[in-house]
Amino acid sequence: MSSSASHKYDTIIVGSGHNGLVTACYLAKAGYKVLVTEKNETIGGAVRTETMFESDQNPHGFRMDVGSSVHIMIHQTGIIEELELHKYGLEYIDMDPVMSYPVPTSKGVIHFWKDVDRTLESIAQVAPKDVKNYRDFIDFWGKINKGVLASFMTPPKGSKVMGEIIKAQIREGSMFKKGEHMSGLQKILSSYGKVVDDAFDSPHLKAALVWFAAQSGPLPDQSATGDFAGWQSMLHESGAKHPKGGSGMLTQAMKNLIEDYGGTVLTNTPIQKILVHQGKAVGVLSENGEEFEAPIIVSNAHVQTTMLKMVGPEHLASSMIKKVENINVGNGFGMVIRCAVEELPEYTSAPDDPYIHNGIQLLAPSVDYMNAAIGDYIQGKPPEKPAALAMTFSKIDPEVAKDGKHTMFVWAQWHPYQLSTGEHWDDIREREAQKIYDVVVDYAPNMKGKLIDWYIQSPLDIERKHGLLKGNVMHVEMSFDQMFMFRPIPEMSAYETPIKHLYLSSASCHPGGGVFGAAGYNAAQTILSNYRKRSWLKNT
Repeated sequence: MSSSASHKYDTIIVGSGHNGLVTACYLAKAGYKVLVTEKNETIGGAVRTETMFESDQNPHGFRMDVGSSVHIMIHQTGIIEELELHKYGLEYIDMDPVMSYPVPTSKGVIHFWKDVDRTLESIAQVAPKDVKNYRDFIDFWGKINKGVLASFMTPPKGSKVMGEIIKAQIREGSMFKKGEHMSGLQKILSSYGKVVDDAFDSPHLKAALVWFAAQSGPLPDQSATGDFAGWQSMLHESGAKHPKGGSGMLTQAMKNLIEDYGGTVLTNTPIQKILVHQGKAVGVLSENGEEFEAPIIVSNAHVQTTMLKMVGPEHLASSMIKKVENINVGNGFGMVIRCAVEELPEYTSAPDDPYIHNGIQLLAPSVDYMNAAIGDYIQGKPPEKPAALAMTFSKIDPEVAKDGKHTMFVWAQWHPYQLSTGEHWDDIREREAQKIYDVVVDYAPNMKGKLIDWYIQSPLDIERKHGLLKGNVMHVEMSFDQMFMFRPIPEMSAYETPIKHLYLSSASCHPGGGVFGAAGYNAAQTILSNYRKRSWLKNT
């Protein structure tokens, strides 16, 4: 392969999703000459914000997140602080309460504040019997999750995973109280639906916690998912935040850092092939025929797209091809409507509440309601009554809607990518979007007729927009058999692939999806460890 000197780099990162950019930031700061390629006009992957719906009435338009919006997990990693992203234009606004559950059948709302005591005060207004239960729940899972978080921030080799969890238990005290080891272990191996049902009495608190836990993907009855509910404890450690100006300001700040350290970020540069020579990755080929060379290639794309399309079966053993093909991507996840609206929802159960729009609004009337939606999903049908999660960031961030109007994003589950009805998503997307909007109207009747415009993302739209196969926003299912050292498959769990010098850094890898950055961080640390002494990295 021949190329001009300007096309030679130390590392090429394919895709500008936030994990790939985290990898690029750490390598750039370490002195690597970094290139990031992005197929779209705007960087950020599924952490991206675009301006939409400009008009004479709304000349500034609306700042619409087109992927993830709420930043929780990344604030538990130290990445933001370590990279000093505030110097590169990133400003966070606290979401407090993190989330709220408007009671569907009577007056009342449960606010989940970062402060535990304030949360308990709110729970006491709706579910007084569960005040102690919630305190016990947070205490139990808090000890466990400090160790789990440490394991998330290291490559998932079996001994390292357990080592980090054990070290955290030494620091924080025993994971379980005396005599509760077996029951504690049973909770960890249980489903999050059962964990919540066993822990609480109030149907409203149960619905709120099950619905929030469901954001990780697995259904509430799947085994070994208990900690998806238990992660609630970590909300009281980090809280949640919204980047001023939209979710994409995180990835824009990382782009600014990369360029400040001499790196290059190329948009409108879709990669067709990862170039492999004698079993080693040596560069990439763009769809317009440009070649870029580097001794290290990092793919931020989906694992199946990376290995089966960009690398290609010709460079993989047949057994490896089969393993990659068999990774469980699932059958869709959910869909979302990004709405420009005349005003904010006024929830019937919480009129004039001054806090409810500070964070997420959980709109799932009951566990039975969610189970009905899941039943439709299992049958391959969109839910007749979707569970919804509303986000109204213009309340705390006027930057996203400057003309006196508002933004309202509503995420809903469970929506199958492959439909059993014989219908096509392009034909039913508006019908299903209206169902989601109607859930908001059920809770807040003032929203009827208040839609200015919307941007709909069905599971098929999500796949097209972000390359998230089958619309799974976590890349691959977050079931226990695809977590830790099993993610995406054991042979590639440490961010390395069968192709030498080719690494993975996406949510396909440990520890999974969400605005986390841990996969990108771990991939960077692996590369820095592997090549620290390699003089051939330094271009002159």
